[in-house]
Amino acid sequence: MSSFRERNDRSKPGKPFSKGPKPGAKPGVKSAAPERAHAPKTEHKPQPRHEREERAPKRSFDRGHERGQDRGPDRGHERSGGYDPAAERGPPREDRRGPGARNKRGEGGGEWLWGWHAVLAALANPNRSGFKRLLVAPGKTGEVEGPARRLNIQLELAEAPEFTRVLPSGSVHQGVALLADLVEPEDIESFAATPRGVLLMLDQLTDPQNVGAIFRSAAAFGARGVILQDRHAPALTGALAKAAAGAIEAIPHARVVNLSRALEQLKDGGWRAVGLDGSVKEPLDQVLDARPTVLVLGSEGEGLRRLVAEHCDALACIPMPGGFESLNVSNAAAIALYEAARPHRTPA
Repeated sequence: MSSFRERNDRSKPGKPFSKGPKPGAKPGVKSAAPERAHAPKTEHKPQPRHEREERAPKRSFDRGHERGQDRGPDRGHERSGGYDPAAERGPPREDRRGPGARNKRGEGGGEWLWGWHAVLAALANPNRSGFKRLLVAPGKTGEVEGPARRLNIQLELAEAPEFTRVLPSGSVHQGVALLADLVEPEDIESFAATPRGVLLMLDQLTDPQNVGAIFRSAAAFGARGVILQDRHAPALTGALAKAAAGAIEAIPHARVVNLSRALEQLKDGGWRAVGLDGSVKEPLDQVLDARPTVLVLGSEGEGLRRLVAEHCDALACIPMPGGFESLNVSNAAAIALYEAARPHRTPA
């Protein structure tokens, strides 16, 4: 019984096993809970930089030999003198496509033409030379066998991957492509010495589709030729030749460095220069006459440049009664050629 009573009395105050009041505490007053013992706070100090570098693995940002070793086993010695972006990028995209892919002008020079109209017209042009390759898809050799035999050109049967390799992306080749030298341009003096008919002069027209369409219209309306800038004009090949549908073989062209100087030469030879300008009021049909005429067209965005316009004898516009004054330059050229060709037509 005594042991049971002792165990039962442990939780009662005043017993030997209970927590008695602290010495000095007033009777009937509950003492505050004793504070827990905490470890003394230690102020966090940043780790010295040299210790961090010793513990952490090294990450080299050196642009010399170490970084070359991190990024590849064969670049360290090449880049020891500094950062080389070309080495970082690797070989150019064209090099990854295989030999011969980087030069779209063709192996050994020349320019590619594609599409049946452009290729057949080039093969029929007696002023063409330097034929190098003639690619034809299987089953389409019939139309080019005769010209190829006459010009001593070897036909090459080519599947789609070969056309893709040698031609620019997106070329609508129709299963035929010809690599040849460019058509030689005429001298501006040859046009100046024979003033008759209509000439076209293009001031900074750079879109191949537009220039090709203008050549096509010039051939349709019997223009004498087309004058282009030496720099700010596309080459008569590729997409331009495709859009021209063979007209670059039928219409002579000249390339000049300075259009204003070329206009002076032509005017000295008896030509009259008429520039198209949408801001003027005089309609084209009232400005044109029976004299030999040079029609000068500017780009769609900028129009004629100031100096070129000042060297024209007259400026005219194409009336647009519909009120929508936005005409593609190749369409404007076709309308102007039709109007300019009217006084030069042979009476029926």
